[in-house]
Order: sequence, then structure tokens, then C-alpha cells
Amino acid sequence: MISRLTTQRSEITLNASSIATGRTRMSVIKNLIHRPMRKLDTWRDVIRGFNPAWFTASMGTGMVSTLLYGFPYEWSPLKYIAMGIALLNLLMFVVFLVLFIWRLVQYRDFFYILLHPQVSMPLGAVPMAFTTVITSMVTILASYEVAWMPTLALVLWCINIVFALLSCLAIPFLITSHQKHAFENVNATILLPVVPTVVASSAGAIVASVHSGTTAVAVVLISYALWAMGVGISLMLITFYVVRLILHKLPPPETIISVFIPLGPLGQSSYAIQLLGVQALRVFPDGLSQMTYLGEVLHSLGFFLGLLIWSLAIWWFTHAIYSVLYTRFCGPVPFNLGWWALIFPTGTFVSSSGELWDLTGYTFFRILASTITVGIVLLWIVVILGTICFAWTGELFKPINTRHLEVHTYVEGEDVQSPEQRV
Repeated sequence: MISRLTTQRSEITLNASSIATGRTRMSVIKNLIHRPMRKLDTWRDVIRGFNPAWFTASMGTGMVSTLLYGFPYEWSPLKYIAMGIALLNLLMFVVFLVLFIWRLVQYRDFFYILLHPQVSMPLGAVPMAFTTVITSMVTILASYEVAWMPTLALVLWCINIVFALLSCLAIPFLITSHQKHAFENVNATILLPVVPTVVASSAGAIVASVHSGTTAVAVVLISYALWAMGVGISLMLITFYVVRLILHKLPPPETIISVFIPLGPLGQSSYAIQLLGVQALRVFPDGLSQMTYLGEVLHSLGFFLGLLIWSLAIWWFTHAIYSVLYTRFCGPVPFNLGWWALIFPTGTFVSSSGELWDLTGYTFFRILASTITVGIVLLWIVVILGTICFAWTGELFKPINTRHLEVHTYVEGEDVQSPEQRV
């Protein structure tokens, strides 16, 4: 009898504690819902804390739309889902652009952003996010034969390459001339300013596919130049980053996801050179009659180079997965906007794999692209939900002071140090 009473009391206690725990959780949820931006002092901090890293969310969303629309296994509902995500990406890009311009106009700190060693790196995400909007538009509307689409795509692409070139040419100069960097603190975001030209080259191949004649020839030639510029600098910086990893080991948990970023230029350059080879085979026999076999050579070279770079991307993809899993095993990995580095770089590897399947017909590439696409979509859902939750609390809008910087300058009369001594 006593034991039964004791058991009943313990059950009542457990039920009461579970009810209390449930009430506590509900109160926390209600508190979060009724107190948005609770980690910010004022709502103005949303504008002051908005930085270019938000455009990586648009990059990832646009990549998911492209992957679903071109999924290797045909399923008509996926096309409509991809269209919906493409519209979401367009809305995200417009909202982010408005907020960023608002911030620049209100606080007038663009010059300080350019000199900031961390905030300036994601400026390259702006033209890359714009590229995903252009490619989604061309890919989706091409099947509907919209008359004005080719002209609009060409105009938008020309605007995009201007900003891609500004990012690729200006920010690396500021890195080497004005910004203060410590070798042990450098992470893979240093690649972001130079990758836009590679991404623009793949978009150029897609834009050229809806044009013909001299326009298509010009777009393809410019795209090859953009590809060479971006890939060359990216490989230099990836080598530099590998040396940093060897000497100073993996980045801290807060930035460990950034190890996926080098996968972006590798996968995208493989994808772009294959697309350009396909377009070269189509436009060069007529566009450059004095070079009869140029199209065939570039088509074969595109496949060969694409396969080689894709193989290098496999190594980096594996290394990035090992790095993140090892860091997670050692401790928690806090959520931040850097988690979007999981989506776009991995998506470029899938795009490259899918194009290899189109060129070779090998089922291996088809299965690989389909499998990783499913994983990317699941990751995208997790990351976008995390972004919404942490943005609601204001955690992702914490302002970064860009005005108090230590900028490298030369003073008359001081000893001029070499770059090695400054590092």
C-alpha cells in the first residue's frame, strides 16, 4: 500500500514537472513571438546591423531554385516548386538591396565598409546573388519563349559584370594596400570578392544560349575572359588559404562553415567552362569563320578542364565535410549567416556534376547530382528556418562598428616594411 502511494506521488511529481517544463517552453516561445528584435536596443539597429553577408542567403536560395528546376530526374511538380523559390529569391534580393542602400544612405559608411577586413569580403556576394536572379529568369522563361527576355537578360548581365569586375579589381587592391590582416585570422571569405567573375562567366554562357550571331560570340568571349580572371586569382588564394590551414589549423567554430567557400570557385569554374564549351561549339563556326575548328577545340577542352577541376572539387568537398564534422564533434557550432556557405558552394559542385552527366551520359554523375541536391534542399530548409528565427530575435542584426579601424598607412620618415614584415 505504501509503495503504491509512493509510486503515485512520484508519477504526480513527474507530471507536474513535465507540465511546468511545457509551460516554461510555451512562455519562452510566446516571449520570442511577442518580443521581436529583443537583442537589439532599437529597431534602427536592424538597418545599422545589415551587412552584405545577407546576400549569401539570396545566393543559396537562387542556387536551390536552379538545382530543382534542372533536377536530373524529371518530375513536373519540381518545376513549379523551383519557380516559387525563384520568386522568393527575387523578393529576397530586392529587399536586401533596399536595406543595404538604406543603410549606406543613412549612415554614409561605404568607405569604411570597404576598409573593414571582414565586412568588405561579402560585398562580392551582391553581384553573385544578382547572377542567380538572372540565371533563374533565363532558365525558367526560355521554355516559354518570352520575346523580351533575351534583351533584358543581356542588359542585366552587362550590369552584373560591371559590379563583378569592381568587386574583383577593387577589393583585392584594398586588401593588399589598406586593410589590416593577420595571417592566422584569415579565412576563406577572402575568396568572395574574386568569385563573382567566375559566376558571371557561367551566367554569360546561359545568356548566350538565348542569343545568336555576333551578340552570342561577344558574350562567350567576354565570359571566357571573366572565367580566366576569376579562376586564376581564386587558385592563388586557395593555395594561400591551404598554407594558413597547415600552419594555424582549422578556423574557430564560429567560422568553421567557411571552409566550404573554396568549393564555390572550383565547382563553378568547372560548370562554367563546360557551359562555355557547349556555346563555343554552337556560335564559333559561324561567328569566327577564320578559326574553323575553334568551337570543337573549346568544347573538348571545356569537358576536359571541367572534369579536372571537378576532381579537385571532390577533394575540397571531402575536406570541408571532415573539418565541420570534426569541429562539431569537439563542441557546438553556433549559428550565424556563415551557415549559408553550405548551400551555394555545394550547389556549384552539383551543377558541375550535372553538366558532366549531360556531356557524357554516365549514370554515376546523374545519381551523384540528384543525391547531393536532395541534401542541399534539406540543408537549405534548416538554414533558412534558422535565419528566420535568429533574425527575429535580432541576433543576426547586431551592428558592427566599421568606423574605428586600424588602417595601414605610410608615414613620412618611417621605415618602409615589406609585406612579410607587415604580416
